[in-house]
Amino acid sequence: MRGEMQSSPPAVLIGGALLVALALGVALPLYADAMSESAVRLLALPALLVLGFIFLLDRTLLLALVLLFRAAADLVFEETRITAGGLSIGFGGLVNIFVILIAMLLVAARPERFPRRLAPAWIGFLLAALIGVVTAPDHGEAARDFLALVSYFAVFVSAFYFVKDERDFKVCVKIVLLSSLLPAAYALVDVALNAGGNLHEFRLRSTFSHPNILAFYLTLVLLVSLYALKSPLMALSGVRRVLLMVYVPYLLGLLLLTQTRSAWVACFAIFALYALMFERRYLVYLFLVPFLALLVPHVRERILDLGSGNEVYQYAKLNSFAWRMQLWEYGLRWIHASNLPMGYGLGAFKYYVTTFFPYAGETNFGAHNIYVQIVFELGAIGLAAFGWLVVRLIGTLRRMAAADRLGAFVAIALIVEYLIISASDNILSYLAFNWYVWFVLGAGCAVALRRPEAESGTVQVEGDKP
Repeated sequence: MRGEMQSSPPAVLIGGALLVALALGVALPLYADAMSESAVRLLALPALLVLGFIFLLDRTLLLALVLLFRAAADLVFEETRITAGGLSIGFGGLVNIFVILIAMLLVAARPERFPRRLAPAWIGFLLAALIGVVTAPDHGEAARDFLALVSYFAVFVSAFYFVKDERDFKVCVKIVLLSSLLPAAYALVDVALNAGGNLHEFRLRSTFSHPNILAFYLTLVLLVSLYALKSPLMALSGVRRVLLMVYVPYLLGLLLLTQTRSAWVACFAIFALYALMFERRYLVYLFLVPFLALLVPHVRERILDLGSGNEVYQYAKLNSFAWRMQLWEYGLRWIHASNLPMGYGLGAFKYYVTTFFPYAGETNFGAHNIYVQIVFELGAIGLAAFGWLVVRLIGTLRRMAAADRLGAFVAIALIVEYLIISASDNILSYLAFNWYVWFVLGAGCAVALRRPEAESGTVQVEGDKP
């Protein structure tokens, strides 16, 4: 009897394996036939199986790999997108779910690392967004937007499991830096394929779906590059330092080719803040930058474009800033007093824009300003929740200065940059960019929160086991 009982588990396993093999044998030809129109779609299932295997093997490794390659994945993910029942589903959505699951399992395994001091601010904003899903005019799109916000929180929390002390902050910086190599290399291909010798009208987007997203991502990479060059904790070798010093001007050139003015302003503001706080001799160079930039024809044209098209009259062509001003004015005026506290629901701005904005035509534009978007969709309560989150982040990151003054500056400057560019674009919907932002901010907050605990002896820092 005991021998039968001992042999039964292998028999069950063998039977289960045979059933799985049979199911795969039936499903794979059907899958291959359905996906045969796209080689990228055909490879989605094997890639998903690989992700699943790494997920079981090492979840932090999987998250690191996702972050390393996510900046180069937008164009690939677009190829895998399938529309079903009015909803767009793709491989990118599955990766988002993996990221959320990773965060949940990391917290379940090591709950003491969960950022309890910052969680209430995050949860407050997410609760406002969840209510926005219930009240949204399009529940499917609202649910997808909400999952994106949850994934930002998941990446933020996961960063706490990468950082044991201030020295681990450099690991997160290296991940962001390395993630830029593929987009920076593919930018040359994008220029060769699309510029056509006319760089005045060309806007670089590389591996991203829009030039603005690339521009904002590049400002982040330039910011962490500054940290890598100036922080004694990085300890770059001579060769790596020289390579990075060559890489930074190349990234600045790519930033110019995106023709994204808000990113230019944010980047200039961050480097000016650095010069004021750390090396004031750089202010001389920064003073010359605007004059040198105006010597570049397409930069000069983008700036001078703001001087025309500011008046609204019949058949007038507005410049991008004047168009945004009109969009915000019409959107805010359309909000009824009864909807001001809670808004119209997540995703409502794009849904109703063709109703309240006379220049929308049949295009469902985003708000191009997350403050207007949040007020419209989540109301004054949602905006207050977002403001509380920002205040809590800055207050926490200030404590990082005791361990790493430059790291604290980089993290807080990243928030400043985020707030600047949020005033003119749909930042909350740029998933890849947000992942890198919240990963760096999470790492900075981890340093800030764990150092006081380590000094008081309440946490084991060096001897933690994963």
